[in-house]
Amino acid sequence: MSEECDLDELDRLARLFGLIAVRAGEVIMSVRADACRPDYKADGSPVTAADLAADETIRDCLTRNLPELPVVTEESCAGAAPVQADRFVLVDPLDGTKEFIQGRSEFTVNIALIDHGRPVAGAVYAPALHQLYVGGTNAYKLDTRTTDGGELCFSKMHPISVRRVPPEGCRAVVSRSHLDPATRQWVERHGISDLEPSGSSLKFCLIAEGCADVYPRLAPTMEWDTAAGHAVLLAAGGTVTDLDGRPMRYGKPDYRNGDFVAWGTPPKLQK
Repeated sequence: MSEECDLDELDRLARLFGLIAVRAGEVIMSVRADACRPDYKADGSPVTAADLAADETIRDCLTRNLPELPVVTEESCAGAAPVQADRFVLVDPLDGTKEFIQGRSEFTVNIALIDHGRPVAGAVYAPALHQLYVGGTNAYKLDTRTTDGGELCFSKMHPISVRRVPPEGCRAVVSRSHLDPATRQWVERHGISDLEPSGSSLKFCLIAEGCADVYPRLAPTMEWDTAAGHAVLLAAGGTVTDLDGRPMRYGKPDYRNGDFVAWGTPPKLQK
């Protein structure tokens, strides 16, 4: 029996999302030199030709492969009514547009399946770094330069999991572009001095692979910013909650997140 046949539904979906994210990443990189000059949406956030090209690629692939599932993407939801479905796909075709415009490498393609408010399968792909993270029942990382006849070699993926906070203390990963005063105060209040700046949903992935311990975010985000990274982190053994410890949910009418904290192993489980 093949490895693919041994996978459960969520791991198969996560790999499918990974394949689609890599295809969108190829589109982004192919237009990158000409696509860094942004326009601005009504809310003031930047959008480039790469965002739009990746969005079209992802929606086309999802329509062909999962025609029964509604799709919500950052670039296609403006003015649309909220999706009325328990299961839907949530997409950010280019997360970290500011990093992309500035010529940094920490931008990602994010695709996640939401099931009754929970991200249950997801893929995060950083095309400039050749790093693919997928999470369903299990979480994995793949260097996409490892191919078999030009195809992604999923057999070369390695499993990832969160770590216990080391004796020297907790490492917090924080937004490179949006480190606001409230988040900085949270970090200081928890006695954390080891900070790792990062862009896009890679912050969740750094925790998922055991390179950091916590990601506090006390500034506005949208559901498509977080869902795929959230799915990878859950599959790796982590959690994402609001400030009162309740699991973060998806499918809200405005797709807007409240404040949250993503943990590898929360302090109360360290004992």
